[in-house]
Amino acid sequence: MRLLLIADTHVPKRARDLPEQVWDEVDDADVVIHAGDWVDPALLDTLEARSRRLVACWGNNDGDELRARLPERADATLGGVRFTVVHETGASGGRDARMAKAYPDTDVLVFGHSHIPWDTTAATGLRLLNPGSPTDRRRQPFCTYMTAVVDDGVLSDVTLHRLERDGA
Repeated sequence: MRLLLIADTHVPKRARDLPEQVWDEVDDADVVIHAGDWVDPALLDTLEARSRRLVACWGNNDGDELRARLPERADATLGGVRFTVVHETGASGGRDARMAKAYPDTDVLVFGHSHIPWDTTAATGLRLLNPGSPTDRRRQPFCTYMTAVVDDGVLSDVTLHRLERDGA
């Protein structure tokens, strides 16, 4: 099962649309995971229509309509791996231990908010992934997103993809 992980898209405030490369990944993915900060419900509509399956939550920049349609925390078992998707996880210092305690029954925690890519594994085995942002790099050198594969209870091939500054 091929996964696409994105967060902090901020469409249309930071970009008019997702980069074409990300849309190509949507088309190739079995599951799209979005960790919040959509901003406009139109992107949710499009991703719901275009994705085979969407697992998503709302973020701090998402208004009432998005919060009514999406959970604050989304949980899904994909290919035998337990995923939790949230937007915020707090400060980076001590994050692994804090999140392992907060999500003891999760194998992979996908989060956003910082726009800073993150890939660590807590002492408990919890994998923490932040794909960054495909539209707003902030202080990062590139806009980013992640892909991964899940097969028979194993997460593999977690890859951080860089986009050119113009999003192309």
